Amino acid sequence: MKVESTVFDIVAVFGFVVAAVYAVMTGTMTEGVEPIGTVALLLTGGLALLVGSYFRFVSRRIEPRPEDSEEAEISDGAGELGFFSPGSYWPVALAACAAIVGVALAFFQIWLLIIGGVALLIAIGGLLFEYHTGPSHH
Repeated sequence: MKVESTVFDIVAVFGFVVAAVYAVMTGTMTEGVEPIGTVALLLTGGLALLVGSYFRFVSRRIEPRPEDSEEAEISDGAGELGFFSPGSYWPVALAACAAIVGVALAFFQIWLLIIGGVALLIAIGGLLFEYHTGPSHH
């Protein structure tokens, strides 16, 4: 995960540098700094920094992968990669609840927003704990 965190850190630095250059360039060419593009570029850099920080945090908690080693061979990555759900309906429910929340925000319907928010939390919980069997089934 160190490679991925480095890639996102480079993108974050690029976003912040481009935001600074954009702010200076628009400030000298127009009446003032153009705020929408500057904020968008700053948020792009911040999002990349957030993802890179998460990858860096996870890379400290797991054992090094073959992708993180300079001397690794392709065959070192062979084998089981983890557990993947064979089929789940929770992502469909999650998308439907997110769509309900989006429609409620678009039309500013508070009652629908509350119902969609509660349903969204239930769908998130269902997706997260789909294969959780509890402490007694170890």
